[in-house]
Amino acid sequence: MQKYSKETVVGIFVLVGLLCIGYMTVKLGDVGLFEDDSYPLIARFSKVTGLRSGSAVNMLGLEVGRVGTMTMDQDKQQAVVELRINKGVKVYDDAIASIKTEGLIGDRYVSIDAGGSGDLLKAGDAIIETQSPTDIMDLVSKYAFGDVKK
Repeated sequence: MQKYSKETVVGIFVLVGLLCIGYMTVKLGDVGLFEDDSYPLIARFSKVTGLRSGSAVNMLGLEVGRVGTMTMDQDKQQAVVELRINKGVKVYDDAIASIKTEGLIGDRYVSIDAGGSGDLLKAGDAIIETQSPTDIMDLVSKYAFGDVKK
């Protein structure tokens, strides 16, 4: 009888440990299993170098969402980026989305200037005004080889 009670306690301990590990994996990995508290917006860029799914979407210096899927529109020769914006965050139709870099050589993220004088964007709507990232290597090579105009 004593043997079974020790095995039961160890089994419960292992089960609780596995549940804690699973919970921390979901929380730290930003994986939403049961609820989706965001809505999608679409932005079209001519170039998305360095941006990837899961990158941050910032507005006013605060993280308000994540980059979802990225596809290519062959007809318009543009990259189509889905932005998953947290519910409760208002983005207007005169908003500007631009791809920026954290620091000099940091990760890329999407920065949104929310606008405010137009109508609110609904789920699935597109942000019309976009700015592609500045390529630092192009600027350095132009400066090094004398292509920069003064």
